[in-house]
Amino acid sequence: MSGNTWVIADTHFGHYGVCKFLRSDGSKLRPWDDPDEMDKALIKNWNEVVDDSDRVYLLGDVVINRKSLSTLYSLKGRKVLVKGNHDIFKLKDYTDHFDDIRAYVVGKTHSGSMYIMSHIPIHEESLARFKINIHGHLHSNVVMKNGKPDPRYICVSVEHTDFKPKNLNDIIKDI
Repeated sequence: MSGNTWVIADTHFGHYGVCKFLRSDGSKLRPWDDPDEMDKALIKNWNEVVDDSDRVYLLGDVVINRKSLSTLYSLKGRKVLVKGNHDIFKLKDYTDHFDDIRAYVVGKTHSGSMYIMSHIPIHEESLARFKINIHGHLHSNVVMKNGKPDPRYICVSVEHTDFKPKNLNDIIKDI
């Protein structure tokens, strides 16, 4: 089985509060007013780009409440969960929905550079052996260094990916 590889973070399926969160400028973080509307849009966006044979890395904060785990049955692809700070249920609650569950994922680009995928951005001092950290957790924010976005960190929270999974090859081709 082969296919594309995708990444996405911070779907927050079933989370009423995330529909009310605001950016630092006061604008809404997400365009939806209720989680059912948000979940339907995220599922539609996901299934428009992901095929059943594709692998999708969810870099944390997939659902907020246990009943929203059933949303994952609607999503195409072979899913791997990199647990986030809101993924608080027992592992057995996730195993029906994911092929694998990890703390982080390490990979190599075609040129041999290493990257790490995590939920929370890893500390700069831990980044030395990796060219890049693909992460979630920050929603609309980015890791900054010297007053500018740090290019070693790529946030794939849904707010950075047009609310759909992003192709991993598109992310790493510029590394």
